[in-house]
Amino acid sequence: MIKSLLSAAAISTLMISAAFADGKGPAIVFDIGGKFDKSFNESMFNGAEKFKKESGTDYGQFEIANEAQREQAIRNFADKGYSPIIAAGFAQADAVTKVAKDFPGTKFAIVDAVVDLPNVESIVFKEQEGSYLVGIMAAKASKSGTVGFVGGMDIPLIRRFGCGYVQGVKSVNKDDKVSQNMVGDTGAAWNDPVKAGEITKGQMAKGADVVYAAAGGSGLGVLQAMADAKKLSIGVDANQNYVHPGSVLTSMVKHVDVAVYNTMKAGDAGFQPGVHALGLKEGGVDYAMDDNNKALVSDDMKKAVETAKADIISGKTEVHDYMADSKCPVE
Repeated sequence: MIKSLLSAAAISTLMISAAFADGKGPAIVFDIGGKFDKSFNESMFNGAEKFKKESGTDYGQFEIANEAQREQAIRNFADKGYSPIIAAGFAQADAVTKVAKDFPGTKFAIVDAVVDLPNVESIVFKEQEGSYLVGIMAAKASKSGTVGFVGGMDIPLIRRFGCGYVQGVKSVNKDDKVSQNMVGDTGAAWNDPVKAGEITKGQMAKGADVVYAAAGGSGLGVLQAMADAKKLSIGVDANQNYVHPGSVLTSMVKHVDVAVYNTMKAGDAGFQPGVHALGLKEGGVDYAMDDNNKALVSDDMKKAVETAKADIISGKTEVHDYMADSKCPVE
């Protein structure tokens, strides 16, 4: 009788909360850049907040300020009984490996890296597929025939973004040029918008009129530089179209928010260890459309990108994965 009076949402909330009845609940360790970086970390934060709002269950959270804090934060949450503990970013792989071995009864998850342990869920994305789509849009929007790519830290993961992007550009016009630069080769590369902005200006000087940023918090410098020059940028990870409405052509969205939400909602009872690779077919990546960019996307552009999306999902088009083979087929 009482159950019949409960709404579906309330029942869902009770079920989610029950998953953590015997423990502290989930926790998340954000990487350098913080939970309000308007990119990767913030997308994870949004997923955690959605879980909190729907379940009524709070979660532990920590924003690291330096690399040494990664293992400390993860270990601290494990000591206090939090589970699952979710780590943001590939740079936390070593820390997760060490702590997960010491706490075999605790569940861990890491986004953007693979940790091969029975109590770890590794969530990775096929960034090359989403980058291919925004590459098509960049080529369609460019008037100069030259576009740009600004990556954050020079690592294979970011090269995967760049390689997919170039393939998308070249699929429209093989003679188009793509100027590519990285912000740096240390963790500081994720949080240096000033340097990223200067790099972007250098690419514009070479003719780039659309620039794709895959640089975490540094990417905001790319978006700002392009907006100041009244040219187009492409955001990444979270939907960044709103940052400079009318200047951001689109964003290559990685649904890390959904991954975090699902992991927290599943709790220990529904935990699924192993590697989960999410691409277009799985809804893990996509391009962003909203009121902020709809005037920038022509019908021809939309048709081209939707056709490419369908072809990738069906297997007709295969986008090269730089992390499987570091020789990108196009440059």
